[in-house]
Order: sequence, then C-alpha cells, then structure tokens
Amino acid sequence: MSIMKEFKEFAVKGNAMDLAVGVIIGAEFGKIVSSLVSDIIMPPIGKLIGGVNFSSLFINLNDGNYVSIQAAKAAGAPTINYGIFIDNSIKFVIIAFAVFMIVKVMNKLRTAEEKKA
Repeated sequence: MSIMKEFKEFAVKGNAMDLAVGVIIGAEFGKIVSSLVSDIIMPPIGKLIGGVNFSSLFINLNDGNYVSIQAAKAAGAPTINYGIFIDNSIKFVIIAFAVFMIVKVMNKLRTAEEKKA
C-alpha cells in the first residue's frame, strides 16, 4: 500500500476526525476555563483576602524595584511569578475535574450499554 493511500485512509477514518474535533473543542474549553478562573473566580478570592490581584504577585530576584511583572520583564529582571502559577494551578484543577466528570459519564453510559447487550 502506498504512503498516500495509507494517509488518505487514516485521514478520512472517523478516529482522525474525532481527534481533530476534540483538539479544537479542547483548546476552546481551555480558553473558557482560563476566563472563568482569571475573571470570575480569582477576583472575589483576592478581595476576600485583602484586595490581592493574584496575577500581579511576583518576587523580584534583582536589586531593582518594579511596580509590576511587566515593568520587571521590560527591564530584563528575573522574577518568580507565583501569582500566575497559583492561577494556572486552579485552572488545571478545574479542567481535570471537568475531564473526570466527562469520563465518569461516558463510563456509566458504556456500562449501561454493556448490560443491555
């Protein structure tokens, strides 16, 4: 079988198309979760603990004094951006939980189908 014929067979199979759709939807889901965490969840948490904006929390490893991460980066100063890390960690937990729930539902449906058969 030629490489082109093999590729065509692979590309038009349902699995390849399902994977492509899954990747596209997954990327968009990531954007929604990012917005949920950054724009809806973190601001009230920051307000509750004293008006902290997590995305602006950083440790400057240089001698200079910078008012923001952007100012430090513009000056080429090394920083530890732990606020962004906290934000990304929360995003990961939400995405992992959503994937867990989807897999749980799919397993339940699969088990129900197997019982019918």
